[in-house]
Amino acid sequence: MSASVDDAVLDEAGTRTPPRKAVHRARRGRLARRRERAGWLFVAPNLAAVLVFLLFPLGFSLYLSFHAWDLFSPPRFVGTANYRRLFGSDPLFLIAMRNTAVFTVLTLLPTVAIGLVVAAVLNRKLAGIGLFRTLAFLPLVASTVAMAVVWRFMFTTDDGLLNLALGWFGVGPVPWLTDPDWALFSLSIVTVWKSVPFATVILLAAMQGVPEMLYEAAKIDGAGAVRRFRSVTLPLIRGPLSFVFVVTVINSVQAFDQAYALTGGNGGPETGTYLLGIMLFQHAFGFYEVGYASALAWVIFAILLALTIVQLRLARRTETEL
Repeated sequence: MSASVDDAVLDEAGTRTPPRKAVHRARRGRLARRRERAGWLFVAPNLAAVLVFLLFPLGFSLYLSFHAWDLFSPPRFVGTANYRRLFGSDPLFLIAMRNTAVFTVLTLLPTVAIGLVVAAVLNRKLAGIGLFRTLAFLPLVASTVAMAVVWRFMFTTDDGLLNLALGWFGVGPVPWLTDPDWALFSLSIVTVWKSVPFATVILLAAMQGVPEMLYEAAKIDGAGAVRRFRSVTLPLIRGPLSFVFVVTVINSVQAFDQAYALTGGNGGPETGTYLLGIMLFQHAFGFYEVGYASALAWVIFAILLALTIVQLRLARRTETEL
């Protein structure tokens, strides 16, 4: 019986040589391993950055949350004492939770509503719409601290721009940053002004992906602009809209820089702007209670994780019903 060309054969010295298919498989295996090593070399810097700047700080903060540490002496293990103190004997934690919840509501609803309206307006084909898009996106590239400092001058009670404008209409001066309730409202105004451009970018991109034929079909059926927006646009951008919800909630709960620049690092006046971010900063870098601040950071993480899971499940259930 004659041997196939792919079978092993004997050379002149009587040495058994491997078949061609085996040689090709070996070459492909070596090439695949080279490509795999090259791929790992390419992603190694990013993996190292994630390990050093993300995973290690997360693990170290979790470790510190069970210790007492003042940055100078060695960490001392205290078990769950930091968490018990946080939930049982620290009245400022409840104040920070309440202020953060109110601030999140005051920020979330206007951000989403204004972002939807601005995105819908910018999605129209009008003359000079590019200029309006540029103006609408300018707050997105502004520094948060610099922006808060400018707003602080505008909120000045005596000669601030906003109170001067209100005086033209016969309205008395508003204590924007000197009254606790007004201070939190003022902080929400600044945060909404900063957050709307990001929401607009996401929602505008989603709206531009809606097929034009759906609008034409709805127009033929007699649907007006509002009906087309409610029945066509909103259902098709529900995913990006949920993303904007989640990101806005996360940014509101983690708010610190605008509150620090606008009202200082003590959460004043009184405790009007005493948010979770301000509380964490105070205990970590003001009182040098790093372990307690780490426990607070993990509580904030748990709150954000729970809110995100709830929001995503609600969005998924709504999409299923549609």
